[in-house]
Amino acid sequence: MALSAGFFYFLSFIAAAIAFLFALYLYLWVNKQKVVNSKIIEVSKLISEGASAFISREYRILAVFSAVFAMIILLFLPTPIWEGGVWDNISMTIAYIAGTVLSAIAGKIGIMVATLSNGRTAEKAESGLKDAFLIGFRGGAVMGLLVVACSLIGVALVLMLFGDASIILGFSFGASSLALFAKAGGGIFTKTADVAADLTGKVELGIPEDDPRNPAVIADNVGDNVGDVAGMGADLFDSNVAAAASALVIASSLSGAADAINMVFCYMILGLISSMIGIANARVGKNGSPTRALNASTYTTTAVFLVLTAIATALIEGFSWRVWGASSVGLLVGVIIGITTDYFTDDTKPIVQRVAKASSSGPAFTVLSGVSYGFISALPAMVGIAVSALAAYKICDPIGEGYALFGISMAAVGMLSIVGMIISNDAYGPIVDNARGLAEMGGLGEETIRIADELDSAGNTVKAVTKGFSIGAAGLTVISLLGAFMSEANAVLSERGMDLITGFDIMNPAVFFGILVGASLPALFSAMLILGVDRNAERMVAEIHRQFDTIPGLREGKTAPDYSLCIDIAASGALRELIPAGLAAIIATIIVGFIGGPSAIGGFLLGNIVSGLLLALFMSNSGGLWDNSKKYVEAGNEGGKGSNAHKAAVIGDTVGDPFKDTAGPSINTQITVVSLVSSLLVSVFVSFSIF
Repeated sequence: MALSAGFFYFLSFIAAAIAFLFALYLYLWVNKQKVVNSKIIEVSKLISEGASAFISREYRILAVFSAVFAMIILLFLPTPIWEGGVWDNISMTIAYIAGTVLSAIAGKIGIMVATLSNGRTAEKAESGLKDAFLIGFRGGAVMGLLVVACSLIGVALVLMLFGDASIILGFSFGASSLALFAKAGGGIFTKTADVAADLTGKVELGIPEDDPRNPAVIADNVGDNVGDVAGMGADLFDSNVAAAASALVIASSLSGAADAINMVFCYMILGLISSMIGIANARVGKNGSPTRALNASTYTTTAVFLVLTAIATALIEGFSWRVWGASSVGLLVGVIIGITTDYFTDDTKPIVQRVAKASSSGPAFTVLSGVSYGFISALPAMVGIAVSALAAYKICDPIGEGYALFGISMAAVGMLSIVGMIISNDAYGPIVDNARGLAEMGGLGEETIRIADELDSAGNTVKAVTKGFSIGAAGLTVISLLGAFMSEANAVLSERGMDLITGFDIMNPAVFFGILVGASLPALFSAMLILGVDRNAERMVAEIHRQFDTIPGLREGKTAPDYSLCIDIAASGALRELIPAGLAAIIATIIVGFIGGPSAIGGFLLGNIVSGLLLALFMSNSGGLWDNSKKYVEAGNEGGKGSNAHKAAVIGDTVGDPFKDTAGPSINTQITVVSLVSSLLVSVFVSFSIF
């Protein structure tokens, strides 16, 4: 049967509405759970207020940044307004603003639900693992559903209202620019507090992880929410929109454009439906494993998506089995990347245990072994991305001209089809991490803390898997965005009667120039973010020392510390550090474009993609590996808490913290941002490049 584009727009709105209603049900269910412990209520309120205050301050700064960019788009993109580009520029500006607003809304609501869930998860842990897991997971699922529903409805509205797939690039740029700064800012905040709390608490003072005497402990809990809920949610919202945007831009240039566009929307809709089914079936038995439950839900979602898309491909006229094959390859490779990441970061697997054992010989061996295994762990993911891109290209190439690149873009759409479940798993992590701290601060007893530790350990493992998945998805997305850049560049070149781009020859000096500059950018970007954490953490360590030295009775637990000062240090430092790194990436792209034009930009994107993916995977996996090595020691292995191995493992974790939660996951957003800037400014680069 043949179906019109209007039908898929309508179906997109219906699916998004169902997801919103499901998210509302989960929110009301979580809210209905009771919290009676007065200490947990008090600390939960501090965490909620701290996270909301930081996000509000961050969004006010980003609103100014977004307003400036909106004005630039209005005046210059896609055509300078004085050359007759009034309506197109207005459309692009509206789409850009919509992308930033929807991304911000998803992050804000996600934080609200996460901070609502943490105390309830802690108290329910007194009753056992099963009920506590459900609260933590369902709290995270609200974020997962909102992100996918907002991205689907946003893309559908933009294309329906403006009828031009290129305008979706503006929507995607709005989402990715906000994600870049939100992830960087949240990452700097959370790792400032985490590093300072661990070094002063565990290493210097020998007190437990979430001891209420530590002034940084609340800032650490706040950071989990602004970094891993709002930041990671914005990151995956950006990746999902960017994958859809690149697929739709390429689809619109194909001979069978209508069918290709319909296929993109159909697969996104079915991905959302599959995620809802997976979320609804997430359970853990009374004595079951939270990690197994989370992984089983992911595999269920994957299987449901493959079956539903196969049925749709068989029934709907104009849908291609080759495109289904490309999409399936992308999804299956995403799952494989998740499995390999799990192998390198799960504390029940040998790699983590080897690093924990190395810690017995001192922190140098912790760092050396973690760095080595981190580099090794990047190999299977890089090969997986390469294989999926090559396979998708070859599968779809016989369909016709342009379909090979469309196949790669659909592999990215396929990999991100289960993003609702992926975000749910990721947001579960900070909820149960906070719950573990609240259980200790609320004095809920050793058994409750043990259950919370088990939930937290699963969250750490799954967070590492979701970061690997998101980086892999970003890899395929930016390869397809490179194809979208070629499409946009060739449209401009064709209008001006100039030679079209058929590829990027590395022997071309302009291309090689771009490759070298692009390859160096992720290293610079990472260094700026990690130095931001370093400077901010030093300030917080000094404040912790001051409080322990000057507040009578704090060491003995007779007096409460001033938590607000540490929260303010983390917030003000993060806001000060987040803008320069993001602007550096955008400015570097513009300079390369003005120097070498589209050819140099093509090389720039190639270098940026390859080095960025390698660094992102290495830092994300090595950070997760060090984190779980520390937890493995804290569980009583290799001498347990307070041993030399423990102190060395904590130092490894403090190195890994800004790797895995600040720089690593921010690089994939940086790659997406520079890809979108390149596509948006291609007409300017063609007109004004020096060479």
